[in-house]
Amino acid sequence: MAVADELNHILGRVRAAIPELNAALVATTDGLPIAHSLNSGDANRLAAMAATALGLGRRICETFGGGEFRETSVSGDQGQMYIYSAGPKAVLGVVARSGANVGLIHLEARDAASQVAQILDRR
Repeated sequence: MAVADELNHILGRVRAAIPELNAALVATTDGLPIAHSLNSGDANRLAAMAATALGLGRRICETFGGGEFRETSVSGDQGQMYIYSAGPKAVLGVVARSGANVGLIHLEARDAASQVAQILDRR
């Protein structure tokens, strides 16, 4: 199975497990989309912003001695985006409606980020 197919399969499983998601994507650390599943919006913009948040999160962790960056989130009154490190090469971003089950999002997305990292480390 091709890498893009494997990543799209992971995103499909995450979307199926969390009905409140509006988007899920995998991007390179420099902001290029690798795989995505969006209800609407621009995958290129979301990928660039997720990579920027990843970079900022890594710098913040370095600055305060927090160790290796794992995840961050951005919340608005109508939804939120959760951003997860997916190894040294990628970032996983998921966008949820307001009121979504945050525990379920973290459970599924953390596992997905780990799977993405494993797939991309094989390359």
